[in-house]
Amino acid sequence: MGRTSALVVSLATAAVLTASGLVTSPAGGRDHGSAALQDAAPEAPYVPYAPATARGDAAGAAGVSGTAGVSGISGAAGHWVNTWTSMPQPTEPGNMPPEPFTRPGLVFADSTVRQTVHVSTGGRRLRLRFSNAFGGAALPLTAVRVALPAGGRAGSGAVQPGTTRKVTFGGHLSTAVPVGAQTVSDPLDLELRPGSDLTVTLYLADGQASDAITSHPGSRTTSHMARGNHVDAPDLSGSATTAHWYFLSGVEVWSTPATAAAVVVGDSLTDGRGSTTDGNDRWPDQLLTRLRSRPETSQVAVLNQAAGGNRVLNDGLGPNALARFDRDVLAQSGVRWLILFEGVNDIGNAGATVTAQRQMAEDLIAAYGQFVVRAHAQGLPVYGATLTPFGGNAGYDDPDGYREAARQTVNRWIRTSGRFDAVIDFDRAARDPDQPGRLRESFDLGDHLHLNPAGYKALADAVPAGLFTPRQPALDFGPR
Repeated sequence: MGRTSALVVSLATAAVLTASGLVTSPAGGRDHGSAALQDAAPEAPYVPYAPATARGDAAGAAGVSGTAGVSGISGAAGHWVNTWTSMPQPTEPGNMPPEPFTRPGLVFADSTVRQTVHVSTGGRRLRLRFSNAFGGAALPLTAVRVALPAGGRAGSGAVQPGTTRKVTFGGHLSTAVPVGAQTVSDPLDLELRPGSDLTVTLYLADGQASDAITSHPGSRTTSHMARGNHVDAPDLSGSATTAHWYFLSGVEVWSTPATAAAVVVGDSLTDGRGSTTDGNDRWPDQLLTRLRSRPETSQVAVLNQAAGGNRVLNDGLGPNALARFDRDVLAQSGVRWLILFEGVNDIGNAGATVTAQRQMAEDLIAAYGQFVVRAHAQGLPVYGATLTPFGGNAGYDDPDGYREAARQTVNRWIRTSGRFDAVIDFDRAARDPDQPGRLRESFDLGDHLHLNPAGYKALADAVPAGLFTPRQPALDFGPR
């Protein structure tokens, strides 16, 4: 057995052994125009980046600067790492903002949107990403602010006094994101603790002139909306709310060289269907808690690039996983590992026949191989997760068991093929030991497909933390 094969077997064995859960963890004034906003806060000269550690001024040391100001760029070691992501999706009619924020051909005109996100790693300097991937017109952002939420609570409509910072784009307070594109803000200083929440508030004076917008419907986090410009309002509690994110797709922090990110590609089981709204208890969130409790993995960010209804092979709610791989994995900053946990929706949407399910199993296996090849080409190890049971689910389970047979075929390949750099056995962690084609009852949300927070904890505990240590042996990505 060669060096690479031995390492794969060793890591895969460790993952399967850990699946038993042995690793445990612990309304302000109204302003319609950008011109008035420009007058309120003069533009600062644009600096591409300036790590807080490289700044000599008091504001840089305290992490309390407003816009990206003039500061020298030293040779201080560091790099940008995504600390939070949200997979951009087209917005279905039922997930559009409620009236009066949606009108025919126009969304969020003269409107403020306040959203909170749960970050992985911390830092003193951050920047934001906004996506217009599925917008039918340019996305005009008139004003953007970041702050810390009141009480540090996810979904809060209020912010902590004294923490609001202006966000700029090339030194300007406003920007327009072209159709199909994303925009990255200038860096700004704000002390952001690991595992904390960040508030991002947007104001769109003119709105987006389209019925097609970009969002992430499965935020499981409360967002607040109000008419008029309230980006600097200390509290939007009592305003209209929704459990979706709009336009915001990433937060990056300037980090030490040891900080790196693990990206999870998945579907609703990773997006958190069944988790607690404003609770941040999806399995990637609970994995992050475990990793932060260990000194050797405390600088690992966990990036959730999943969406409900997503599939590997065909478009569903958003582009298929193969199509979005470059955007959602390779284009993220500081990525060092990939976890792949997707395929249940492909099996469940294929016909319940012997032929259809045999073909689906073959196609999924081929697609997994493509993920490995493309990730390895960029130096990323790929950890494959087995597919969890869906026995008893009204939509996916079939009386003849053809879909279950396909799931077993795919899982057998994941466990034994040696193509993945490690195996994470979610099937073993979540299944009922007496009925292995079904979820354990105490983990079942009730639809026999999705998990409750206890079930998501079981998945998080099944991921060997040792897969993300900097001392992990270098992997050989030669031909296989």
